[in-house]
Amino acid sequence: MQKTFLALGLCAALALIGATTAAADSSDSWITTKAKLTLLTTEGVSGTKVNVDTVDGKVTLHGKVPTAAEKAKAESAVRGIDGVKEVKNLLQVVPEERKDTVNASDDTIKKSVENTLKSDKTLDDVKVASVNQGVVLLSGKAPTLETALKAVEKASTTPGVRRVSSEIETGEK
Repeated sequence: MQKTFLALGLCAALALIGATTAAADSSDSWITTKAKLTLLTTEGVSGTKVNVDTVDGKVTLHGKVPTAAEKAKAESAVRGIDGVKEVKNLLQVVPEERKDTVNASDDTIKKSVENTLKSDKTLDDVKVASVNQGVVLLSGKAPTLETALKAVEKASTTPGVRRVSSEIETGEK
């Protein structure tokens, strides 16, 4: 009888450990969203040019970046995310042709980003904290990580924006 209870206790403990481990693993959609947000807010990475796919914690980066250094920086940034088990870096290094950069004033960029954010009611609590030489700092609150990502993506596609940093708070870790 005592052996039966010991065996049942051992089985219950193993099941609990397995459940805890599974719960500790981050979901693929969370990892993908966190990776995109990280890439969009990492200096020296053209986050809008990098696509992210995640399956079972294994992240694949693909798209085109202008330098090998940016390719390596993107991979390094994603490797640091909790739950990432492996990173497969398929980014292609394709140097951009020389293009004239849009030189918009910081005030113009700030107004444009604010208008872009106002057009989406889910982003009402996200604000433009500052703009400095085309670098936009977003602040405020978003209900989910996906909503914060949406704000960063919208801001980063605004003409004149060189990079976006985020201090947007979410209830998610």
